[in-house]
Amino acid sequence: MTNKTQYRFLTVNGVEIFFREAGPADAPTLVLLHGYPTSSHMFRNLINDLSDRYHLIAPDYPGYGRSEQPPIAAFEYSFKNFASIVEGLLGQLGIEKYSLYLMDYGAPVGWTLASKYPEKIETLIVQNGCCYEEGLETFWDPIKALWKDRNDQDAIEKCRTFHSPEGLKWQYTHHVPDVDAISPDNWEIDLRHLLRPENDDIQIAMFYDYQNNVKQYPNWQAYLRKYDPEMLIVYGKDDYIFPGVGAEAYKKDVRNLEFHLYPTGHFALESFGGEIASTIRDFLDRKVARTAATKLQTEQTAG
Repeated sequence: MTNKTQYRFLTVNGVEIFFREAGPADAPTLVLLHGYPTSSHMFRNLINDLSDRYHLIAPDYPGYGRSEQPPIAAFEYSFKNFASIVEGLLGQLGIEKYSLYLMDYGAPVGWTLASKYPEKIETLIVQNGCCYEEGLETFWDPIKALWKDRNDQDAIEKCRTFHSPEGLKWQYTHHVPDVDAISPDNWEIDLRHLLRPENDDIQIAMFYDYQNNVKQYPNWQAYLRKYDPEMLIVYGKDDYIFPGVGAEAYKKDVRNLEFHLYPTGHFALESFGGEIASTIRDFLDRKVARTAATKLQTEQTAG
């Protein structure tokens, strides 16, 4: 695999999954898990910034980006199932050890994998995604109302506004220091999958299913306490969706924690991509690359 990004498809659990791949195939792997309501497109610049030294994998979940969107009647749209898809993709690619980048919806997908396979996790990078109820503030009120009543039409309509064209623009630009630096291509590309038939229903189904993630929060926190993974926080501290208080909560359970907040909103890579990429590179160079180099030297000496 060259440094140049490759755009690939694989069939996983019967679903055609699109993913971006870049970097040397024998380098340490970083799996990039995107958030709502976007796709692997959100990682395009980070992939370019890191692919000279690291192997990057960024999949689109079913119904997002360029992955297939199976009919709701034939496919369970849930975070558990998304984790199964990512697990299957990594299995087909033969990737046994990896770091995870967890953002928004990518957080519960990643926590599911990390707690199931702690031996496979090299490091964790968390950007505006939580596993603490402290991180679920005002934005989540209509979603919590939906949890109480799946047929609450007022809650459904409020949830729909989040991925309307205006809602998408708001997600990308709210509390961003320089709005003019945020490309409208972001939300226009998201609309490509959001406007597909049934996709709105998929988004509502995922909102409803998120309550099952909250039920897993104690288990995921126990995972953090038990395994104390090498972990990096790179958070937009002014995010209205997953606010900085959710980032602070990790300090309760993770000792091996490096903590960075940036004065921006939800999609922090759009306004502080260069700074975040440099922070990640430094972190991975210290935690993963040197370990890999030492292991290789040991194997060569033994040989």
